[in-house]
Order: sequence, then structure tokens, then C-alpha cells
Amino acid sequence: MPSRSELTFKRQLRKKALCAGCGSSQILCLCDVVPQIDLRTRVCLIIHHREMSRSSNTGLLALKALLNGEVRIRGEGREALDLSDLLVDPAYRTLLFFPAIDALDLDHMVGQDPRPIQLIVPDGTWRQARKLVSRHPELKTVPRVKIRASDRPVFQLRAQSQPDRMATLHALACALGVIEGEQIAKQLMALYHTKIQRTLAGRGILSAGHSKN
Repeated sequence: MPSRSELTFKRQLRKKALCAGCGSSQILCLCDVVPQIDLRTRVCLIIHHREMSRSSNTGLLALKALLNGEVRIRGEGREALDLSDLLVDPAYRTLLFFPAIDALDLDHMVGQDPRPIQLIVPDGTWRQARKLVSRHPELKTVPRVKIRASDRPVFQLRAQSQPDRMATLHALACALGVIEGEQIAKQLMALYHTKIQRTLAGRGILSAGHSKN
């Protein structure tokens, strides 16, 4: 069995050798399984800067698969990130993907407007996500939407304090399944399961060939 110092050294090596394509460590690279999905729906990921280097982050991986998407980074400096430009394109109907008390079920919103949806997605810890919602007044009038909790994988990359909370990639798979169809959800969930499998295999928790969901 490897010593603690050997395990620490291996973890440091994995952190330093990150794949430029998918952001995972090079030995756990996911580039071979990331689909390229072109959707009508536009996804804008608002990510906290501390998430950029976390191996358990799945939001950035989701954006690697979604061609019609972009990332905005918040919390890097003293000036607040201005998101007002996201609200000026009349070709899109903008929704904020966050399970606030006043949030509506996403499936009830689909079909009410012929325009494609722009989905603003906070990414980070739940505390960081709540701060995005409260600290950006330009988002105050954007309708909040949520999804119903779905089956969760047996293994997850982070512990969740409540059973209905999901990783960003998992939540996006469910949301885009509602908006774009079940086939899109299946592609993103396959990516999510592979991310879990390879990450936990790298931590020594699962064997590389383990495929249990």
C-alpha cells in the first residue's frame, strides 16, 4: 500500500498535469468522450473563480460539450461582474437556473414562447450560487426556474447537504433534456458518469473499469 507521502506526491502531479482540453488531469483526460452538441438553447455559466481549478467541478466540462455556450468568471477582483449585456438580445428568452423559493418548474416554461432559451447557470458552492443571485441586481427580474430532482448516481464527486442537489453537469443534463429532448440528456449524463468514474478511479475509490451509476 502506498505511503501517505507517496499519495500526496501523486495528487500533486495530477494537479500540475492538467489537460488543456477538458481541464482534468492528463492521466484522467476526458477529451475522448466529450460530445460536441449544437443546440438552440444558449447556456451561460457564471462560475466563481475558485471553481476554475477544482477537479470536482463539472460545469466547465459541460461547456466543453455545448457549442452554443459561454463562461463568465466572477469574484476575481473588487469590481462586480456586470451581466447586463446578457439581457439585451431579444432573440432569446432568458431564464435563471436556480432553485429559489419563487422558481418555477422548467417544464412549465418550455413552449410558452417560440424564442430559444438562454439559460443563466450559477456554478460553484451553494453559498456562492446564492450570492450570485443576491448580488446582481440586473438579474432581479429574470425568471427563476428549477427542475424536479431526478435519480442520482450512487457515487458523486462532492457530498451534498440536501438530497435534491446535483452537480452542475447533472443538473444541466436534466434541464436540457426538458428543453431539447431526452437524447441530449443521455449524452450529457454519459459524460457525467464517465467523469465520476475516472475521477474516483484516480482517487483510488473505484477501479478504472467500474461503471455502476
